Amino acid sequence: MKEKRILFTGGGTAGHVIVNVALIPVFRQEGWKIDYIGSKNGIERDLIEPMEGVTYHSISTGKLRRYMSKENFKDPFKVMKGTMQAYRIMGKVKPHVIFSKGGFVSVPVLFASWLRHIPAVIHESDITPGLANKLAMPFAKKIVTTFAETVSHVSAKKAEWVGAVVRDELIQGNRRVGLEQLGFAPEKAVLFIMGGSGGSQLINEAVRSSLDTLLKEFQIVHICGKNQMDDTIKRDGYVQFEYVNEGLNDLFAASDFVLSRAGSNAIFEFLALRKPMLLVPLSRKASRGDQLLNASSFKKQGYADVLEEEDLTSATLIQHLQDLKEHKNEILRNMSHYESQEAKQRVIEIIKEHSKKTN
Repeated sequence: MKEKRILFTGGGTAGHVIVNVALIPVFRQEGWKIDYIGSKNGIERDLIEPMEGVTYHSISTGKLRRYMSKENFKDPFKVMKGTMQAYRIMGKVKPHVIFSKGGFVSVPVLFASWLRHIPAVIHESDITPGLANKLAMPFAKKIVTTFAETVSHVSAKKAEWVGAVVRDELIQGNRRVGLEQLGFAPEKAVLFIMGGSGGSQLINEAVRSSLDTLLKEFQIVHICGKNQMDDTIKRDGYVQFEYVNEGLNDLFAASDFVLSRAGSNAIFEFLALRKPMLLVPLSRKASRGDQLLNASSFKKQGYADVLEEEDLTSATLIQHLQDLKEHKNEILRNMSHYESQEAKQRVIEIIKEHSKKTN
């Protein structure tokens, strides 16, 4: 049998990498040769390069800005350079198929795959496509989506709603192990706080200014983000981390509630784990508004409460978390009606279907 090769891409934030992290072990177990194209210093390198059986390649990347900056004049040249680098990499490793999770690093990769006539599959997590995926979609053979609503925003001929791809290991966490790691008591509720892969200074400040009240209601595990820990805070029932990879599933298992941004991959993982959520989506001032749409969708379905960034204060945070705790059973009932679309297996099937066309 001819050896099969797959090339993954995606980066910039953890949300543009996590689906790849979920898929790579499956292809590795089935004997595929795996390559990954990412940026030189992005979070994708930190998450992917340590994975066994994956060859990581870095390329030049631009940043797709929605505001005026002198860097905007340099970035087209960076993208052109990245395209040439990706083109050469593909000529060397000869992948049968490309899978892209999006982010600005994926644009030159998808363009190069089109030049090389290598079929590409794109995954779009948010309700409306991001700018990088909008630019890359014309070069793809297939577009798979997490939200059913997304299909109306992309080419009907290419699109398929598959649902959320969730990492298997997250479901396998051990509550006892997580509580022991944190030093928490089993009888008191645990609040898991995460402000996205880069952390959130606004959320961090609101939480820390509210600790006196929150610690009466919750034990707190706080994922702060790089360089955002506050080592001066030493409180019983409050544990901080910059970032957690190994053992994250145990921390999730130990948690009863979640305070989070509203990135699609993260909130669907919390839904799969049946964790009632308070979501603080990025505002339109700091984003294109995708997290606002994600959060609104989850609130309508009764999976989460939403506190918009402009309304975030110590008082509103405390009140919303108390409300979340009071409505826990109702939210859990709503979550119990959510049925997985077996998204991971379907995405794998789609990738294989398109890889066969190169044989």
